[in-house]
Amino acid sequence: MKIVTYNVNGLRQRVSQFGSLLKLLNSFDADIICIQETKLRRQELSADLAIADGYESFFSCTRTSDKGRTGYSGVATFCRVKSAFSSVEAALPIAAEEGFTGLLGCSRKDEAASAVAEGLVEFSREELLKVDSEGRCIITDHGHFVLFNLYGPRAGDGDSERIQFKLNFFKILEKRWESLLCRGRRIFVVGDLNIAPSAIDRCEAGPDFEKNEFRTWFRSMLVESGGHFFDVFRAKNPNRREAFTCWPSNTGAEQFNYGTRIDHILCAGPCLHEEHDVEGHNLVTCHVKECAILTEYKRWKPGSATRWKGGWNIKLEGSDHAPVYTCLREIPDVSEHSTPSLAARYLPMVHGLQQTLVSVLMRRQATRQVKSDVVSSSFPDECIISGGSSHVKRSIANCDVNGTDISCRSLDQDSRNPILKVVGHSEDFKEEAACSTTIVFNEEYARPLPNKRTRKRARKSQQLSLRSFFQKSQNLDDGIENSTNDISTSQTGVLNSNNQSQEAPVMDDHRCGTMQNDTNGISSSQGQEEPDRPCSPTQNNTNGNASSQGQEEQDGSRYLEKQKKSDALLEWQRIQQLMQNSIPLCKGHREPCVSRVVKKPGPNFGHRFYVCARAEGPSSNPEANCGYFRWASTKSRPK
Repeated sequence: MKIVTYNVNGLRQRVSQFGSLLKLLNSFDADIICIQETKLRRQELSADLAIADGYESFFSCTRTSDKGRTGYSGVATFCRVKSAFSSVEAALPIAAEEGFTGLLGCSRKDEAASAVAEGLVEFSREELLKVDSEGRCIITDHGHFVLFNLYGPRAGDGDSERIQFKLNFFKILEKRWESLLCRGRRIFVVGDLNIAPSAIDRCEAGPDFEKNEFRTWFRSMLVESGGHFFDVFRAKNPNRREAFTCWPSNTGAEQFNYGTRIDHILCAGPCLHEEHDVEGHNLVTCHVKECAILTEYKRWKPGSATRWKGGWNIKLEGSDHAPVYTCLREIPDVSEHSTPSLAARYLPMVHGLQQTLVSVLMRRQATRQVKSDVVSSSFPDECIISGGSSHVKRSIANCDVNGTDISCRSLDQDSRNPILKVVGHSEDFKEEAACSTTIVFNEEYARPLPNKRTRKRARKSQQLSLRSFFQKSQNLDDGIENSTNDISTSQTGVLNSNNQSQEAPVMDDHRCGTMQNDTNGISSSQGQEEPDRPCSPTQNNTNGNASSQGQEEQDGSRYLEKQKKSDALLEWQRIQQLMQNSIPLCKGHREPCVSRVVKKPGPNFGHRFYVCARAEGPSSNPEANCGYFRWASTKSRPK
């Protein structure tokens, strides 16, 4: 059996990198794959992120609503099986549990759940729920052993709240382990614990490295310190140095393998042999074949990117962690069992999205029936017009007209697009409207409604130019003669504003009137449309002078705009040169530094400083970062 642990730094990104979830899982060729930092909320779980052919998955997502913690952390365990519903494979768990306090629910209520309650009675319910609220643990029971998939919390120096949270997290976790070991169970713990156990597991550990309280706790859990657990990697590789699993992503430290080992595989409990009392028998010596780091999953590879210089020249795909694996031997099968109910295949957000074609059609039919009933109960039968039919009934004589409201609407048309329009309801024609109201049938709305994009194009095409307002309407005479039937709303508005009758004034097409001589724009437009019309010489001279003057003003504005752009470009080049001259050179390499901004909350937050641009690495390597530091200005320098 092969077990892999991998902090993916975002499951969605890793699935996109490999092309699919199945390709990502198959790349490990493992039976159990434990993933940390999925960065998925429960409502974001979908089939493409949770379901893969030949695997059963179990997820724990963050449940807290604290700022900065939503969509954060999260763990998932994928188990490769041949049969999900009836299997004897040890890779398929016989039970599963979200969290490790016993309060979030498990696949079955067994003796382990009651044992957990007895072991954690010293903690309040609020404390237990808080450590389990960030989606940091999935427990799967594989019969011969219990597997903990963990993502340990991170606590920075000076962050007292997170330090206390991390202390409670591991304190409660240790109580859970003790309760299982007292029952004779075997335990495997895998994942990113965010703790480097010793100086050999950290690049250039400082003098206070050993004094860290979490590091002290970790070592107390190991066999060499009297604890129950084996550090499987260190047990199989006791003297291997520079065996790191995580590298800072913002300093280019991967280029010089300047990292730390915080991804672990631990195990505790007796071996599977019947005579396990024999000296030298334990899980590591009897059942662990090998344990190693999959360095081929590192982002930086020789030749993949040039010198750091403040940022990657080539974007590197992948997580800032490397997977760790172990191969177990002599793991027998278990009794026949099926997939636990906690599996992702049973989650509503994954399984509930699957619908049959019949259900979709029945829901659509029910929606149409409800809409039809609502319209039928609101309008009389003779006023209903079917928008889906090409032959629309025009028997609207019996429709009731109340003031300006028309009750005739199409069933399939939006209420803002009426098929019928009422004309002649302005304030000046109240008496005429009361006697006889003219109703115009709009043929355009009898066609099916276009989609949003088509409607946008139609609105754009309906925009009129200024010239069109002064052109002669081709059907103006027809509109006057048939004003009773075809007069438009805009024409009615013009008549109302002039308090005139329904006879529209018509301009003489064969002479230059006084109105035409008032504005050059109007006369010019009409002159283009009707070049044979005689006009006075004075008008032509006026147009020519205005055209010449307008051209000169346009040329002048273009020149000023060009000059402004040229001045702005020169000024920007001057600023860039000043900035370039103000950037200091690092003392180690005499190369331009890069500027950074303090993002950590505190008195220096937001202050800018300069550092060496090269990648972080060992101080003994002259090609690595020389450690140069300088504040950008005296204002940025802390007092």
